Amino acid sequence: MKMESGEIRGILQPLCEDIQEQISYNREERDQWNSKVRKLLDERNELNRQVKELITEVQSQKALRDDANKTVRELKEIRADKTEVLREIRTNFREKIAENSPQEEKGTRDRTRSPGRIRAEIDLLEKQYNEGRFLGKKERDFVAKMKKLHQELREAKEKKSDGGIRELKIQLRDAEKKQEDAHKKVKRAVIGAQEAHDLMAELSEEVDRLREKANSAQSGVTRAKREADSLHGRYIVSLRCIHSMQDLLKSLNSREGGATEDDEQVEVADLMTRLMSGDTLSTDEIMALQRN
Repeated sequence: MKMESGEIRGILQPLCEDIQEQISYNREERDQWNSKVRKLLDERNELNRQVKELITEVQSQKALRDDANKTVRELKEIRADKTEVLREIRTNFREKIAENSPQEEKGTRDRTRSPGRIRAEIDLLEKQYNEGRFLGKKERDFVAKMKKLHQELREAKEKKSDGGIRELKIQLRDAEKKQEDAHKKVKRAVIGAQEAHDLMAELSEEVDRLREKANSAQSGVTRAKREADSLHGRYIVSLRCIHSMQDLLKSLNSREGGATEDDEQVEVADLMTRLMSGDTLSTDEIMALQRN
């Protein structure tokens, strides 16, 4: 019997040492992988926080872009109205220019004296009349001549009039200025809308980039947790094995010494029963198993 016990010890004790090394290795590796899990979780959570903030900014920028696009549409309508007014004034102006073209004036220029020349002749006749040069029948001739000159003066003044062209020129310049101002406002609004859109697109790209990194971190978490769980499983199996062998060795010693198991051994056996049944032990309970 002793011979058999010695042989069993010779087999179990080296195995216990090897398994103890495996326990230490699995525990250290498991802890390292758990540390990686925590680090990757922190990285993932930080990336998700940034993504959330950027998504809020994207939504805000989208609202600004939509407002800018609405302003562009409104300003384009105003510009269209100004352009239509300008077109009408230009049409009227061209028609007036055509009505008062040099070709029409050329036929009447030789037949019509200027208002200045007619006024000079009237002034001369009035001076002669005041000097007494028109007496008797000559006075009737003077009255008829003056009447004719005043009629000619009125006609000359009417022909000299530009027919409203000057007023149309003023209206045309004012319409052109208003249309140009409306066009500039449209251009500024378009630039603002484009800038808001570009910034929104840039932020969206950053969201996609960070989200991809967060997904990569989550994949790392999954892989690291799988490794940690695998090492923890091997660690638990190693604990079960070494305690089974230690229990066998203690049983041999107990039989050889004739001693009975004390309360501590009962507790260890209870812990081993729980462990073998798949229960999760606390850190203190696992340490107690290692000590025994």
